[in-house]
Amino acid sequence: MHGLTALELARIQFGFTVSFHILFPAITIGLACFLAFLEARWLYTQDAVYKTLYQFWIKIFALNFGMGVVSGLVMAYEFGTNWSGFSQFAGGVTGPLLTYEVLTAFFLEAGFLGVMLFGWNRVGPGLHFFSTVMVALGTMISSTWILASNSWMHTPAGYVIVAGKVVPTDWLEVIFNPSFPYRLTHMVIAALLSTALFVAASSAWQLLHDRAVPAARKMLSMALWMVLIAAPVQAVVGDAHGLNTLEHQPAKIAAMEGHWNTAARNDKGGFPLIVIGIPDMEREETRYAIEIPRLGSLILTHSLDGQIRGLKDFPREDRPNATVLFFTFRAMVGLGVAMILFGLLGCVLRRNGALYRSRAFLRLAVLMGPAGLIALLAGWMTTEIGRQPWVVYGLLRTHDAVSAHAAGPVALSLALFVAVYFVCFGVGIRYMLKLASAGPAPGTHPHDEPSYGPGSVVPAAIAAACAPNAMARHGRREI
Repeated sequence: MHGLTALELARIQFGFTVSFHILFPAITIGLACFLAFLEARWLYTQDAVYKTLYQFWIKIFALNFGMGVVSGLVMAYEFGTNWSGFSQFAGGVTGPLLTYEVLTAFFLEAGFLGVMLFGWNRVGPGLHFFSTVMVALGTMISSTWILASNSWMHTPAGYVIVAGKVVPTDWLEVIFNPSFPYRLTHMVIAALLSTALFVAASSAWQLLHDRAVPAARKMLSMALWMVLIAAPVQAVVGDAHGLNTLEHQPAKIAAMEGHWNTAARNDKGGFPLIVIGIPDMEREETRYAIEIPRLGSLILTHSLDGQIRGLKDFPREDRPNATVLFFTFRAMVGLGVAMILFGLLGCVLRRNGALYRSRAFLRLAVLMGPAGLIALLAGWMTTEIGRQPWVVYGLLRTHDAVSAHAAGPVALSLALFVAVYFVCFGVGIRYMLKLASAGPAPGTHPHDEPSYGPGSVVPAAIAAACAPNAMARHGRREI
C-alpha cells in the first residue's frame, strides 16, 4: 500500500467490501425466488421431492442471508467514514432512498423470515408459503431501492443544487431515472442466473458422486431451464442497457470498446469491434488490436455505418480507465456467451436423454457454478469504474467526495478488513459450499422438520442479525 493516496485506498476499500457483499444479495434474491417456486410446486403437486429440496436449500439461504446482512452493515458506515463529501452533497437523495429500503424491504423480510425458517409444522402450509413469497418479494424491493439510488448516481434526474447540495424536486424522476429500469432488470436476471448455475453445480456434483439422485435430477433440470431462458434474455437486456449507456455515458462505452478516434473510424465506414487488445491510456491507443470491421457499429448502434465518440473526444480528466474496463467488460460478455451455450447444450442432451448420464456435461456444470457470480462482479466493476472520475456523474468528482483522512488510517482499516473478511466470510462461504456439495441427506423424509437447533446451519449470529432492530440498522447497502 506504499505510495497510495487516501483517495485510492478509500476506493480500494469500498471496492473490496462491495465485491464481497454483492455475492450474498445475488444468491439471496435467486434462492428466495427458487424457494418460493419449490414450495408452490409442492403445494400444487404434493410431490415430496419439492419439499425435500426446499428444506435443503433453505439452510443455505439462511446462512447466505446472514452473511449478506453482516457484510452490508460495513458499507453503511463507510459512507460516513470514508465518503463524507458524497454524503453531504447527495445525502438528500440517497438517504431517503436507503431509508425507504429499511421501511419496506427489511421490515417485510424481518416480519416473515422467522415463519419461513422455523414455521414448518407450526403454521399452516398456506401461511408458510405466503411467508416465503413475502421474503422473496422483500429481496426484490430491496434491490429496487438500492438500484434506484445507484442508478441516480449514474444518471441523476429530478433535482436542483442549492448551496452546494442536491435537493430532490421530483421523486418519481429521482427513482425512475434514465438508467434505472435497465440496471434493475440486468441485476435481477444476473442474480437468477448466478443462483441457477450454483444450483446446477450442486446437483451435478451430487450426480457425479451418486448421491440424492431423484432430488439432484430435479434441481438440475430446473436450473438448466432457468439458464436456457434467462441467459438469452440477459443478452437482450444487456444490449438495451448498452444503448442507454451510450446515450448518457458515452465515455464509458468508448473505454469499454477501446476506441480512441471518432473520425478515423468513420472514414472507413462505421467502426470495428476490437475483439482483443491492450488499451494504453498514456499512448492513447489500443495496442495489438484484433478487429472485426463494422461489427462494433452494428452491435452498439444497430447500423453498419453508426458511430460512437472516441476517448480522445473527452478531456483526459474525464476519461475512465480504459485498460480495466476493456477486460472486465469482455469477461462479463464472454461468460454470458458461455452461459447461453451451456443452456443450449443442456437442452440438446435433455432431448437425447443423456442429460443425467453425461459425466463430461456434469463436470462442465460444476465448472460453470461460479460463472454467474464472476460475470456479475465483472459487470459491476465495469459499471462502477466506468463512472469514474465521477461519484455522481457530471456533478461530483470522486476526489471531492472522499473524507479528509490521511493515508495511514485508511490503509490500516483496509488491511483489517481484508484479514477479517477472508477469515470470517471465508469460513462461511466454505461451509455453504460444503452444504451445497453434500446435497439432501440420504434417507431424509420429506416431511421431517428442518433442524435449526444447537449445532444447526443457522448460527445464533444469523438469528440476531435477522432481528427487526438489527435489520433497521441497514443490511444490504449496495446490490
